[in-house]
This record gives sequence, C-alpha cells and structure tokens, in this order.
Amino acid sequence: MLVQLVVTAPGALADARKMLSRGLAELDVACSRFRPDSEVSRIGKAPGGATGMVTVTVSPLLAEAIAVALRAAALTDGDVDPTVGAAIAALGYDRDYAQLPAGGPAVRLTALYVPGWRSLDLDLATRKLTLPAGVQLDLGATVKGWAADRAAARIAKELGCGTLVSLGGDTSVAGEPPDGGWRIRVQDVTGLPGSPPPGGGPSTVVAIRDGGLATSSTVARRWRRGGDLLHHILDPRTALPAPLVWRTVSVAAASCADANTAATAAVIRGPHALGWLASLGLPSRLVAMDGTVATVAGWPAE
Repeated sequence: MLVQLVVTAPGALADARKMLSRGLAELDVACSRFRPDSEVSRIGKAPGGATGMVTVTVSPLLAEAIAVALRAAALTDGDVDPTVGAAIAALGYDRDYAQLPAGGPAVRLTALYVPGWRSLDLDLATRKLTLPAGVQLDLGATVKGWAADRAAARIAKELGCGTLVSLGGDTSVAGEPPDGGWRIRVQDVTGLPGSPPPGGGPSTVVAIRDGGLATSSTVARRWRRGGDLLHHILDPRTALPAPLVWRTVSVAAASCADANTAATAAVIRGPHALGWLASLGLPSRLVAMDGTVATVAGWPAE
C-alpha cells in the first residue's frame, strides 16, 4: 500500500511521520485480517457458547474501527458489510495483496453465507462485542479511510500544520490547506504524483480544502483463480465480486471514511450508483469499464 504524507510546515515532517507510522502499526495489530496474531483474527477463532455466539471485550481502537464499519453498513443499507471476511478469503484474497499470487488454482464461485452486519452487537460504553462464532471480520472497506482521517486530524492538531494523509489512494486533509487547496490526481491505480498514470488509464486532477477523497477500484486489486478474474469488492448479498460496471468510483465527502464508504457502495450498486450518489449530494467521478467518465453532484468537468 502506497502511503503519502504531506505537511505545510517542512520542519514538522519528521514528527508527523513518526506519528503516522505509530498509528498505522497500532491499527495493523488491531484490525488486520492477514495477521494471525491480530485482535480481529483472534476474535474469528474464539469458540462459541451454547447459543453459537461469542462475546469479547475489544480494545478501544478496535471498538472504534468496528463502530465506523457498522455505521457504514447502516448508511449503505448493508452494501458495505464487515462480515464478508470468510467469503473474500474463500476467493483467494487470504493474505496481504502484495503477497497474493497473480494466478492460482480455480475456485468454485458459489454464494457463501455472509452473517450480515446486523448479527454484530457492539456496546461502545463497555467495548463488548457479540457476534456469531467463526465470523471473520473484514474492515478493509472502511478502516483505511478512517485511519487517514484519524492520522491527519491528530497531526494537524498536535503539530499545528496543514496535513494530507493518503493510504492506498484514500486521502484525508486537515488543518490549514496550502494556497489553492490540496491538488490530488484521481486515477485507476494509485501511483506517485509525479509519475504518469499507471496503465495509461483516464485521470484528472482536483483540489480539496477539507474532508476526504477516496477511490474504489475493480482494477487495482485483481487476481486470477483458474480462468476467473476476481476483484476485492464483494457484494455481501451474493458473497461474490460485484459485477464489473465501474472501473473506479471516486467520491469527495466530509471525511475520507464517508468518501470510501460511498465509493465502495457505488461499485456494488453498479448502474444505480449515479442516481444514488447524486441524491446524497456527494461530488463523484465514475469511470465505466470502457473508460467513459461520468460525474455527478458538482464534480469538476474534465
């Protein structure tokens, strides 16, 4: 995952980098489903009682991350669901993407049972989480955006400078922006700002002054199993990759977590995404599989 950190006060960069690194390391220990020793992984292995349910006390950090995921599920009518972990692992995405082989043996593409976000009960006051035994949580659809928001806000507040944090292309800004705002290139695959767009796909540059900007893509994280080309955005109703309507969906919102939530849900909603995003008033850019670009809710014309 490409991580980018920019601050408006050059002298603050070293301290900002330490803060960001420390925060990401803490999140990895709590939320990564690729680490067998992570808190999320341990919850998935906890034995159930007579009712088949598990109740555990989670850390403050994981409690907040799960609360963000449950809020996203409620806001999207379940399009973004944190209980799809077992389903996506069954399709071969069972380790960090950088370690995932490009090809592999065929998998049987069949709908698996997804417990659904309503099967989780989180009491934030006591940090008690109750869920069906064996559920593998996948917070990937929300944790990056939330982590970017969390880091940018902390750095801006503690160091008193404008801050941009981008985690795999999910970008949050806080503090006083530079003149003209933060200029961000939007494209299919995350790349370095000064390099040509990877793959030569369509790209554009926009500026934001606050909040967040996130892109969900069906082309950035792909792998093959047998003759099937798979991607990482699952429709929780089928437990299969969402139909390929959009290459990318980019959304600007009041926070990166909200932008990421909306962009992911839009990929899952397919042809209905344009009207849905417009109804929410979220400036968005959607690139169809043939490269055609559509914009809604005030996204700048290209």
